[in-house]
Amino acid sequence: MAATPPRSSSVPTSPMARPRRAFLRVGGGLAAAGAVAGGGYLLYRPANDRQLVFATVADAMREVERLASAKVGPLAPAMAWNWSQTLVHCAQSIEYSLQGFPAPKSALFQNTLGAAAFNLFALRGRMSHNLAEPIPGAPALDAAAQAQAALARLRKAAQDFAAHTGPLQPHFAYGALDKAQYEQAHAMHLANHLSAFDVVV
Repeated sequence: MAATPPRSSSVPTSPMARPRRAFLRVGGGLAAAGAVAGGGYLLYRPANDRQLVFATVADAMREVERLASAKVGPLAPAMAWNWSQTLVHCAQSIEYSLQGFPAPKSALFQNTLGAAAFNLFALRGRMSHNLAEPIPGAPALDAAAQAQAALARLRKAAQDFAAHTGPLQPHFAYGALDKAQYEQAHAMHLANHLSAFDVVV
């Protein structure tokens, strides 16, 4: 009687297992990224988080306009930045994607840890980061800035991004992104910041 061939100890990888393993690898990369970057891009979840999700910058701007048309205020506990500072910070991020970020991280960081962070945020559909962390090299945010001027700057930045058809500048942390990826990055960034504000009744 012929001997039965030994069974292989390897288990076929199912289609469902592969995305999960990829997700876990990205998650591990993000944990390392947070450690290297001082925690700015950890899975940061403040208590005052409406967990907004936007697919596009235009969707996010509709929420900006809703808040701006009423009396807007930070959710408790209040963040370090006020409404005007937050709008300018978000405008800076969009502007720099067109003009170039003033102090990008190294290419090694962008291509490894930064890319891992973006991939995880993209999988989740939303980002989490320290809402009082400025863009490296950006001018300091003026707490006395007028809300209407800050809103006008963000509107222009969003319009300029929508109309832009040329090359985009690498993100200071994520590295090179195409237009669709930058659209998602900006929408997630706006959602994270806007989630800390709401209409004051």
